[in-house]
Amino acid sequence: MRKIEVFKGGKDTKNRVTASANRGGMSAAPTQRKVTEIIQEAVDTEADRNVRSRRRSRGRRGDSVPSQTATPEKQAAPRVVLPNSVTVRELANLLSASPIDVIKVLMANGVLANINQPIDFDTAAIVASEMGYEAAEETPAVEEMVEEEAAEQPQKPRDDFYVGEAEANLVPRPPIVTVLGHVDHGKTTLLDAIRKTNVVASEAGGITQRIGAYQVSYGKDKITFIDTPGHEAFTAMRARGARATDIAVLVVAASDGVMPQTMEAIDHARAARVPIIVALNKVDRADANPDRVKQQLADLGLAAEDWGGETMVVPVSALRAEGIEEVLEAIVLQAEACRCRANPSAPAAGTVIESSVDRSRGPLGTFLVQNGTLHIGDVVVVGSTWGRVRAMFDENGRPVRIAPPSTPVQVMGLGDVPEAGAIFHVAADERTAKDVLDVRAEQRRQSVGERRAVTLEDLISRLKAGESEELNLILKTDAQGSIEPITVSLARLQDEERKVTILRAATGNVTESDVNLAIASQAVIVGFNVSVDGTAHSASEAAGVEIRLYDIIYNLVDDIDRTLKGMGEPVYQEVVLGRGEVRQIFEVRSAVVAGSSVTSGRILRNSKVRIIRGGSTVWEGGIASLRRFTEDVREVREGFEFGIVLEGHNDVKVGDILECYTMRLVQ
Repeated sequence: MRKIEVFKGGKDTKNRVTASANRGGMSAAPTQRKVTEIIQEAVDTEADRNVRSRRRSRGRRGDSVPSQTATPEKQAAPRVVLPNSVTVRELANLLSASPIDVIKVLMANGVLANINQPIDFDTAAIVASEMGYEAAEETPAVEEMVEEEAAEQPQKPRDDFYVGEAEANLVPRPPIVTVLGHVDHGKTTLLDAIRKTNVVASEAGGITQRIGAYQVSYGKDKITFIDTPGHEAFTAMRARGARATDIAVLVVAASDGVMPQTMEAIDHARAARVPIIVALNKVDRADANPDRVKQQLADLGLAAEDWGGETMVVPVSALRAEGIEEVLEAIVLQAEACRCRANPSAPAAGTVIESSVDRSRGPLGTFLVQNGTLHIGDVVVVGSTWGRVRAMFDENGRPVRIAPPSTPVQVMGLGDVPEAGAIFHVAADERTAKDVLDVRAEQRRQSVGERRAVTLEDLISRLKAGESEELNLILKTDAQGSIEPITVSLARLQDEERKVTILRAATGNVTESDVNLAIASQAVIVGFNVSVDGTAHSASEAAGVEIRLYDIIYNLVDDIDRTLKGMGEPVYQEVVLGRGEVRQIFEVRSAVVAGSSVTSGRILRNSKVRIIRGGSTVWEGGIASLRRFTEDVREVREGFEFGIVLEGHNDVKVGDILECYTMRLVQ
């Protein structure tokens, strides 16, 4: 009886077996077959042997054995989709074969792999081909999911979430309505009357402190409402609500009229490009003056239908629940004009309305589904986190299993608290979700220091490249009389191809609310004889919003004119912000941290820095990290110590001078 030894080692194994077979007068092929049969008998189960016995009865693969359903024409090979990497066991399952059959084919091609060993796509494709399958590479669509983040831009069309869907797959969906307006004008009271529930009583001081989403029924139609806070402190939250809506309901008290937050709400709705319905509230009060309010609205471009305009103005009394039917009817009519549609069969996608952490349930997110249907068990990717939907609850806390388009649900099962206003998508599986997050993390690392908001210099480049044709501006002036000549002058600059859109024109200093609107609408803030509030300055630096201040009108107009025409390159002037001295060097992993102290001015994280050694500049570049003790900071002022890591540069010595500077456009 001949003894055959099997050695591990790929090609070496094959050579040894072949040599042994040649010495015994056997051919290589029968020896190879004998080796696989010995391995097979050692690891096979009874079920595997039975399956193999039945296959032998039909003949070996590759022999001329007629098929039971033989046809004159050759049948096409079945198609199998394979991932980039797959284990032998997983490949066997995909091919509906025994793992031993897969191992046999691998051995025949000089590859020894155990049942749990991963193999790449090319190797798996060879195995599939030899077993009668046509292999195709799996496309997890990671890049497409990352590109969907662009849907967060408010300038995009309202049908972002179903772009590319076949027209036959789109069906009408409930409209998403945002309730906007000034504080204490009755927004939540109106929604309370619509929902016939007491929401106001549970809120501190009767003021909404967070964004809530609710769905109500009106006859055969459903309407989804987003209740946004009206106080000025929550302007940013209101901007997020406007971006996720189809229709904006502007609540204005007939007794108070148009107020500052009313105008802000109009600006946000227009920036989001959604139609506005005015609910004229408190008409039952003795001091109500509906005609005066309609005149104020007409001055803002919202002329009522009974005044010859196109804006639906519905008088209501939310406290007495009067006029509610008329408001709902107006919403349904406007929704028909908006053609709100979605594909309920697609993977779910939408917006995070709010988020929180529950002590017992963990991170929670209120998701507004805008396309597709969200199911229990779906893997969702949102911002920088992901999770598997373990449970969903409606606005009344009742559990639900599916959430069709335009449905708000509270989702449990996220890995971390998502950012309000972020876009979520359903991924194919957990691996795809992790791949998406890896790609996004790499993109964030590559874009550190890049600005989120548009600048005039950016727009010049875009105009030259033909990528942008519209400039959004927020205008703040010292007096009402300055607004008209500036807006008229800017209107003369535009033509059919290049347009100037003034999202807000108001008096007073630049505030944080202006910065929030600029972030939401990709706008540039232009000020005439005004200053910038401290909070607005910090917010603009953090978000990269550009603020241009002028004291001469023709300088302002000329600057915008040059931008629209894309003429000439801007002239920059270097401005030194501050200096620091390196006191000590630390090595942390592969980076060098320079422990320094600010000797004058301030050091800004988003600025440039140069190293001055012996009176000469030895290096210039950016700042990779700026810390005080263990905390990341945006700036360090004079007299304070800090640690700094330079971008791509480790040659720092004690005594070096760090000069922080920026480049500003010369008027």
